[in-house]
Amino acid sequence: MNKQKKGINWKIRFKNPVFYAQILLAVLTPILAYVGLSFADLTTWSSIGDLIQSAYSNPYLLGLIVVSVFNAVNDPSVKGLKDSQTALTYDKPKDNK
Repeated sequence: MNKQKKGINWKIRFKNPVFYAQILLAVLTPILAYVGLSFADLTTWSSIGDLIQSAYSNPYLLGLIVVSVFNAVNDPSVKGLKDSQTALTYDKPKDNK
């Protein structure tokens, strides 16, 4: 019996460096937009830490981050929050060549 896989192929997503960039931008962009800063304003590690700490204590901003991360994770080409059956079979990110 061929059992169909369900869900998201996290193993493959974590092998793709673009996924890390998507998640990082999904978290930082709403924070920066909310406080009126740009990436050029983040010049020290302490400023980044302060920014993340202030975002963590703001429920509205946390909601914006959740929506942004959802949009980065969701595959709009399939119904629901999951990967296609084909994508679930990948052992490495697909090369479009």
